[in-house]
Amino acid sequence: MSTPSLPLTDRSDLAPRLRAAFLDADFTADGLLERLGAPAYAALARAETVPALRATRGGTPLDTLVRLFLLQRPVTPAEGGAALPGGLLDDAVEGGWLRREAAGEAGDEAIRAVIDVRPYGGPDGQDWFIASDLGCAVGGAGGIGSTAEGVVLGVGGASTTLAGLTVRGPVGDALDLGTGSGIQALHASVDATRVTATDLNPRALSFTALTLALSGAPEAELLEGSLFEPVDGNRYDLIVSNPPFVISPGARLTYRDGGMSGDDLCRTLVQQAGDRLNEGGYAHFLANWQHVDGEEWTDRLRSWVPEGCDAWIVQREVQDITQYAELWLRDSGDHRTDPETYAARYEAWLDEFEARNTKAVGFGWITLRRSGAAQPSVVVEEWPHPVEQPLGETVRAHFARQDYLRTHDDAALLAGHFTLAPEVVQEQIGLPGAEDPEHVVLRQHRGMRRATQVDTVGAGFAGVCDGSLSAGRILDAIAQLIGEDPVRLRDQTPAQIRLLVEQGFLEPVEEGTRAQA
Repeated sequence: MSTPSLPLTDRSDLAPRLRAAFLDADFTADGLLERLGAPAYAALARAETVPALRATRGGTPLDTLVRLFLLQRPVTPAEGGAALPGGLLDDAVEGGWLRREAAGEAGDEAIRAVIDVRPYGGPDGQDWFIASDLGCAVGGAGGIGSTAEGVVLGVGGASTTLAGLTVRGPVGDALDLGTGSGIQALHASVDATRVTATDLNPRALSFTALTLALSGAPEAELLEGSLFEPVDGNRYDLIVSNPPFVISPGARLTYRDGGMSGDDLCRTLVQQAGDRLNEGGYAHFLANWQHVDGEEWTDRLRSWVPEGCDAWIVQREVQDITQYAELWLRDSGDHRTDPETYAARYEAWLDEFEARNTKAVGFGWITLRRSGAAQPSVVVEEWPHPVEQPLGETVRAHFARQDYLRTHDDAALLAGHFTLAPEVVQEQIGLPGAEDPEHVVLRQHRGMRRATQVDTVGAGFAGVCDGSLSAGRILDAIAQLIGEDPVRLRDQTPAQIRLLVEQGFLEPVEEGTRAQA
């Protein structure tokens, strides 16, 4: 199956004019939700188009644009001209965004879209548009994925997850490695002075240029090549990558398969990122990794972390090798091929895993921060529970807490002041009518939404942390209340305080901002 040609990129006036027409028609993320209604909007995200078709029968310019670019339905020239007025329809056909075709037995003319253009809401309310191949975005009429070589995917759960994880703020140079349709480059353009986007697939670079132009964003430096090869020895303040991380037998599909054995592509990407980061810079990746017989998966991932970098690695899901193979065979539509071909491809996946002693595959996030610390913080954990996106500030706070903890021994910790993090509540669990609870749990309602069990001292300590008293003075007061030796309590409690700080339940208070006792 071949991929279609891309719209012309030498018509610099066309994308801004299309953007203006989209905005005039309210072809935006908010406009779609209002026009379609929540049920049809949600169904579109599941690649179910019937509710959206029913909602767009009115023939308005917005209805026409939804049918053209999201639902991949033909429209009449009159409808197209109303949605793209002032000669824009003809220019869009000439530029390759749309095509004319015969429709019906009478040979009437119809207009079809050549690419998918999807409204996308930016973090500060921007009206952005993501360009990709038809049917290759969440809500695409053909579903997600394709067997076409060189196809470029649009908006999906992975891309929005990565965008939400990324630490935001003003930076000099940002790199979107394996840019695809340019979603991460678009987000980076808000904060970065310069954005570079790379991809092995030249079609992806063209789509990134279209995405940026349609969104009214600054142009990026677009470089073709694999991994860090195109950027030579350049360093960056921010690196983001949603790479072709699927562990597969071969490299049949560029958008998905890394082409290296096992999880070597993700490992190489992470290991090489350390030398590409400026001091204090962040690198964010989505990745898959093998669970190998006789090896701890946490040790495998720790070995990937480059020198001079702190790391936070979170495993969100684990699938056995049969589930994993079936997931990606369905994603590319291989389950719709003839049974013998499907079985042969399934066997090839299992052969690959057997050869590498792989029993399961983990999915998750990897964040690096170049700290240059003599004793880097490397946290590898499993967290399959719901979280609250965006998590960028949660990620930034995690690394700030690691800085605090490695520079404060127990004596310094007891001299420190803390506040209870916002949205933390205490739950007491026990039998009805019992004098004391069996368990006391602190629970976050923001960010990672962690829960941790604490003892009576830990619960009492956290409950009175308002920044006014040092940890040592709070423990002395608790010791007096419960009749405990204060020296013993000061000796035993720092480990619990350290855990509460590490997991974000307690926040250190800077000396200049402490409340007065």
